[in-house]
Amino acid sequence: MIVAAGGGGDAVAAAMLHAALYRDDRSPALILTYSWDRLLIDPAPGPRSSADFVGLRELTPHVRAVPGTAALKSSHAATLPRLAAELPHTFALIDPYAGATGVTTQMDALTRHFAPESIDLLDVGGDILAHGDEPTLRSPLADALTLAACARAESGRRVRLLVAGPGLDGELPADTLRTRLGARVATFTPADAAEVAPVLRWHPSEATALLAATAAGARGLCEVRDAGLLVPMTAEGPTVHEVDLSSAFAANRLAQALADTTSLTEAEEHCRHVCGTSEIDDERAKARRRSVREREGGKFIPDVELTARVSEFASRALARGATHATVRRLTEALRLSEGARQRLVELLAEEDSGLPPSVRALGMWAK
Repeated sequence: MIVAAGGGGDAVAAAMLHAALYRDDRSPALILTYSWDRLLIDPAPGPRSSADFVGLRELTPHVRAVPGTAALKSSHAATLPRLAAELPHTFALIDPYAGATGVTTQMDALTRHFAPESIDLLDVGGDILAHGDEPTLRSPLADALTLAACARAESGRRVRLLVAGPGLDGELPADTLRTRLGARVATFTPADAAEVAPVLRWHPSEATALLAATAAGARGLCEVRDAGLLVPMTAEGPTVHEVDLSSAFAANRLAQALADTTSLTEAEEHCRHVCGTSEIDDERAKARRRSVREREGGKFIPDVELTARVSEFASRALARGATHATVRRLTEALRLSEGARQRLVELLAEEDSGLPPSVRALGMWAK
């Protein structure tokens, strides 16, 4: 069983972890994860609950699996059903609306029912090791909820906390994390990255795309997020480190504050108190701005114009010292609509799309 600490890209990275550590075990993994997509995919802020889906499959009275045929009830989109359709693993849904105590109940139900041989809690980037007062911290709530739940679960003593790709999420710098990491347990290889390469052609994760890119040998500086943060891609990128779970929980002020929460609203209140803000508040504000942008700029963009705008961005990014950029960065910097974003992904995959070499250097892996 692998728990994807922050959902989203962590669930994709869980498939890489399974390939790296359990390749000789023919059985697929049980991956417990949030359905919490970026606004590029799902315009509704925050995570989705089991009540938001149709077509889920009961694993236990408290936990539902998300099969490839599941769908959201609304017109919004979720990446989990497609992930389940394309990867051989079982994806169980973390429903955080009963707070950390609810997630603990889900953890306990799964471990009692399936008696997994191993339980790994996986975070890409390392913000799960935050203390709560770091100025660069942007999205601590999901990871802290999962950390608190795993620390309090009946199986907590068996849970192995793993951090992959230190610093690749653009939150805590690798230098800050270095003293908080334990022993290296694995280094992802190009073969591990190949396990999820087809998924990363459409999945919006930045950190896991960088994890796969560094595993495949990419090095340099990648611009990420709307702010254009420069994330180093180094030989540390594809490494996986073990961290003592109880020590990480003891050092994480937010996780401790969340341990007894019984609702997501209560968890958000603690997050605002400890960290100054909640990432769902940030998503709400961004959703309002995005709604205005879609109304004002959601028109069709011809390929010639899109290529020209991307080429101009690439020239500026290269001048700033970047060697790569994520599609999310391009989308937000160029204020692209969802349709234009999808077309950009298609153009990046086409050898004769007309995009100059500088653009291919920026976008070759970090979609």
